[in-house]
Order: sequence, then structure tokens, then C-alpha cells
Amino acid sequence: MDFLHFDLNQIIHQTMAKIENNEAMKFLNIDESLYKTNISRKFENRKKYQPKDPKMILSFIPGTVLDIMVIEGKHVEMGDLLMILDAMKMQNKLKSSIAGRIKKIHVNKGDKVSKGTLLIELE
Repeated sequence: MDFLHFDLNQIIHQTMAKIENNEAMKFLNIDESLYKTNISRKFENRKKYQPKDPKMILSFIPGTVLDIMVIEGKHVEMGDLLMILDAMKMQNKLKSSIAGRIKKIHVNKGDKVSKGTLLIELE
């Protein structure tokens, strides 16, 4: 019987040489580990991830602004009630996640808002 013999080190070395010489490959950073790989055009043209800004209070669900508890210029502490948003027959209390001053209120009482609408801006 003839057995095929593979030199695994040689195959790995040849593969790594091909990867290093391939200029189309790029580095991908995942959890601070770098991977050299082919990146598709769709991936490169995607909307880049941006961490949420805690100073921007956005609606997390479509609804109606029932009441606004703050005014522009007022200082708020973490956990202070900012407004009540009625969504799906539930009254959602929006509280401040940080301490700051109300820079601008972008909605009025009674406004209907969609998900992701900027409601209040802090500074």
C-alpha cells in the first residue's frame, strides 16, 4: 500500500508565503487580535460602528412624548427623570445615564417619534 506523505510544515510555510505576498489581503482587528484576510467590498463599504454617545438621549422605541420633566440649561444628575415616552400602551420613563446640563431639547410634548430620534442633548 502506498500512503500519501504530506510535509505539514512545508504546506504551512507555502501557505503563509502566499498570504504575505497577497496585497489584496488586509488586517482585521477582532477583540485586539489581528487577522490577515480577504475583505469584501461590501464589508469595507458598511456603516462603521460608532459607540453610543451618552450625551445624546435617543428614543429606543417609537412612541409619543407624554411629558418632559426638564428645561434647557437645567443641571441633571445620573438617574434623574428626563421625560415620559408612551409606547405600545406603556409609559416609559427616560432617565439620565450621566450627570450634565440640558443643552437642547429636540422634541415637544405630544410629538410622535420614531426609534432612534434624538430627544435630548446633554453637555
